[in-house]
Amino acid sequence: MKYKKLFSVVALGAAVTVGLSACGGGKSDKKSNGGKTEKTEDVSKFPVKTSNEEKAKEGGTLEAAVVMDTQFKGMFSETFSEDNYDVQFMQPSHESLFTSNGNFETTDDGVAKKDIDVDGKKITITIIKDAKWSDGKPLVADDIIQPYLIIGNKDYSGVRYGEDFQNIVGMDDYHDGKADSISGIKKVDDKTVEISYKEMNPGMKQTSETVWTNAMPAHIFKDIPVKGMESSDAVRKNIVTFGPYKMEKINTGESVEYTPNEYYYGEKPKLSKIIMRVAPSSSIVESLKAKKYDMVFSMPTDNYPNYKDIEGYEILGRQDLAYTYIGFKLGKWDDAKGEAVYNPDSKMANKSLRQAMGYAIDNEAVANKFYNGLRQPANAIVPPIFDEFSDKSLVGFSKQDKDKANKLLDEAGYKKKDGEEFRRDPNGEKLEINFASMSGGETAQPLAEYYMDCWKEIGLDVKLSTGRLIEFQSFYDKLKNDSPDVDVYQAAWGLSSDPSQSGLYGPKAAFNYTRFVSDENTKLLNEIDSEKSFDGKYRTEKFKEWQAYVADEAFVIPTLFRDAVLPVSDKVTDFDWAYDTTSNPWSHIGVTDKK
Repeated sequence: MKYKKLFSVVALGAAVTVGLSACGGGKSDKKSNGGKTEKTEDVSKFPVKTSNEEKAKEGGTLEAAVVMDTQFKGMFSETFSEDNYDVQFMQPSHESLFTSNGNFETTDDGVAKKDIDVDGKKITITIIKDAKWSDGKPLVADDIIQPYLIIGNKDYSGVRYGEDFQNIVGMDDYHDGKADSISGIKKVDDKTVEISYKEMNPGMKQTSETVWTNAMPAHIFKDIPVKGMESSDAVRKNIVTFGPYKMEKINTGESVEYTPNEYYYGEKPKLSKIIMRVAPSSSIVESLKAKKYDMVFSMPTDNYPNYKDIEGYEILGRQDLAYTYIGFKLGKWDDAKGEAVYNPDSKMANKSLRQAMGYAIDNEAVANKFYNGLRQPANAIVPPIFDEFSDKSLVGFSKQDKDKANKLLDEAGYKKKDGEEFRRDPNGEKLEINFASMSGGETAQPLAEYYMDCWKEIGLDVKLSTGRLIEFQSFYDKLKNDSPDVDVYQAAWGLSSDPSQSGLYGPKAAFNYTRFVSDENTKLLNEIDSEKSFDGKYRTEKFKEWQAYVADEAFVIPTLFRDAVLPVSDKVTDFDWAYDTTSNPWSHIGVTDKK
């Protein structure tokens, strides 16, 4: 079952014990001590479900943690949440309308089902479970419609209003204030909603934002002004959901306490209480050794050897729907038009400069030395978990090539003057590049320094924006607000179950932090999401064309594909971490008397 929002900001992992001694890092399959072969992990061999088969006791408390070196924002609504930390804290309490199978396509096992009429250009969503909100009110059609009314409102402050929502018939008039309702959204009865679209999109088959996957209690939100709603108690404090647990107590930025939702439609929750806390990366291994937590989410993989054999835990693992990347700031966001505006004269607008910076780094060395094989060098912008659409033949920037990097810069006119250490721009002006990177744990600093050393070796003067690493929330504030002291940055994206990334790189996507826009990029994204792409072969072809285009333009450079691990106490039972579970795993989880 897929509960993540479409595109979640993912913090870079923290804590590293093995540094790269130089930009090249030596052979990626060798350790520096004696040239021994470095042992790496294969996540496909990890269990994805707890092995404890004892019967869960009635009641009990589960102590969980989310590893993060900042406080969570606490916007506990999929309509407003913007980062993966809030999403992690919503797991026990928030539930999607839909479930998905191994291909991430929507099934009929969830609270609701959707019927797609491609020719009629409409989708019918029907509530099929007797679900109730945690305040006892039934889940009804108005609750499915409510998020559309909020996200489409001109006063909406979040980042969801993009092309997926604008594709709904009548949404433009509603957003512009020309209509009080959305003509393309029809309430058929109390359990059924019909949505009409301008164009049909194959992503509609997936559990993704193409068709919004979450409901909101209309009996609460219909009376709250959209302007300022993100700060309301309904989003921050008094959270009403229909998942197996409810948020009973929120300690802002630090922890959430959950108790069973007595009105949950599914299996009765077994636990009396769940407590989920923020846990700093610097002390999480010691916390595991002290048996402080039963489960740890967002666990860093770079210090995996330090916790993989801790007694009393098993490590679940799976491929992550995510990748890390280096992005280049190439324009600004226009609030009035609601779109990214590309600046062809921006400092990083020369694609040879961007390509050179990609070829200068050795992602294979970073993956193996920093992450024990639990990350892999990224050859393309679509992760391999999307087997059908990821172009495995593309080399991209997965192989370091400093000679090619230097040649690109020379041919593009980035040359040094006699006696100078760094290259100048093609106009002969000094070139200083500001690089933004997040703080957090021991990895962040050496990894940022490694990148800067690599770029220095090809003659580029790259310095940290603000002179230091930037705290997570402040980092993304800078990206969203197009801070002038950011030219290049490193970050990561978590994806939905639809591999389309128009919500990240489309011209109207607020998450398009690079602000890169081109006719060709828009055309390819549109083709990926077109009605023609209901033909899987055609969609695969367009995906591969787009991946090659991204590699050539290099407005972002994917660096690493990611695997995720989840340490779980051996007293935890009945928890399934697979993507395709047919029911909510939090409704089954329990603890045994095992010590």
